[in-house]
Parts: sequence; C-alpha cells; structure tokens
Amino acid sequence: MSIPVAVDRPFRSDLLTLDPPRLRGSRCPRCATTVFPPRAFCPACRSGAEPEHVALGVEGRVCSFTVVRQAPAGIEVPYVLAQIDLPADGVRLMATVVGVAPEDVVLDMPVTLETCPFGSDEDGAVLVGYRFRATGAEVTA
Repeated sequence: MSIPVAVDRPFRSDLLTLDPPRLRGSRCPRCATTVFPPRAFCPACRSGAEPEHVALGVEGRVCSFTVVRQAPAGIEVPYVLAQIDLPADGVRLMATVVGVAPEDVVLDMPVTLETCPFGSDEDGAVLVGYRFRATGAEVTA
C-alpha cells in the first residue's frame, strides 16, 4: 500500500496554473474586456454572458507602487507592493515585486511573473502564490 504524496497546488485554482505558471483571467464575449481575477460578469459592459477563461501574459510593467515597511509578525519588511500592467492583455493587477531593492523600483520597470510557495494545507501540500520579478538593468540578486 502506498502513501499518497501531497502535491504542490495553487492557493486558488481559479487564479493561477502551475504548469506553465500563468495567471487566469476572464474575457467578456460581448466587449472583449479581459479582467483579473476572473469574474462571472463584465465590469466594463455589465454583461452577464458566460466569460471565456484565458491565460494571461507573464510580462508586465510597474504602473504604481509603495514600499511596505510595517507588516504583521512573520512577514519580512520592507517589500514592494505594486500595480502591474500586463500590456498584452490590458489588465492591471496588484502583486509584490522582488529581485530589486525597494529603493530601486521605478515606474514602468519591466517585471515577469513567477510562482512562490507561501504555506501548506492540512495535507502537507505546498500552497503556491504569485509575484513579479524585476527584469530591468537595475535588477539585483
């Protein structure tokens, strides 16, 4: 008899796929607006038509950001929380930015989606989330 092995999984399967790592959005069949997270209705035209589920692009740009310097216990500070534009999809979303010192983050900085573990469930499976890694010339380790 074999013991089941816990498999890594997205913290929310409707937001993220792991292989390949992609954010999941929805596209309105009426006006073609794409949104993240996926929604049952279109926020642009208010259509309730069944949306198409789409994989979003992995390349983005920092639209706006803040450096968080105070956080609950167990969360390392400072960190960068940013609005990221995904130009290929016309989507703006919020995520953390890593790979660069907080003081070196700039507007329009190129970033790339990456997955990251952040906990585990009751079965021992690693819960996986997402963040964006800076990819510009000013990037540090």
